[in-house]
Amino acid sequence: MLRYLNQCSRGRGAWLLLALTAFALEMVALWFQHVMMLKPCVLCIYERCALFGVMGAGLVGAIAPKTPLRFVAMGIWIYSAWKGLMLAWEHTMIQLHPSPFVTCDFAARFPGWLPLDKWLPQVFVASGDCAERQWSFLTLEMPQWLVGIFAAYLLVALLVLLAQAFKPKKRDLFGRY
Repeated sequence: MLRYLNQCSRGRGAWLLLALTAFALEMVALWFQHVMMLKPCVLCIYERCALFGVMGAGLVGAIAPKTPLRFVAMGIWIYSAWKGLMLAWEHTMIQLHPSPFVTCDFAARFPGWLPLDKWLPQVFVASGDCAERQWSFLTLEMPQWLVGIFAAYLLVALLVLLAQAFKPKKRDLFGRY
């Protein structure tokens, strides 16, 4: 399996699939916000940023998957999945154990050199409360689903990184391994 993951990491298809899954999740988030009229909180916005990081990792990996650039993409992927997992876990704990002493910020804080909330307010402006439960599916709230999603992204990223130690098998003249 690790040889297969190594082989996949050297092709564009797997990286584009990674970017496509993150893009699909971003579109679902925008659907919830603009069609279902759910209000994203600050942690939701930060979780979106982590998903954009995963999508960016997929695009970076797809640029030149047979070069060391794929290791940069893996680094972005692991960092984004880890941060997303931590944010989704924090969000889940706020929802499951609401407290007046543990709240999230009123507005997202982006660095001055990257004011995403000013550049694209339709995507990056928070207007909801982190403790409010707005949507659930199969008894799980949205941040609980994101814990599973980011954990899956992180697990696959770590397996792909581990797989880099295993050389893919060479094919012979007839396409056999």
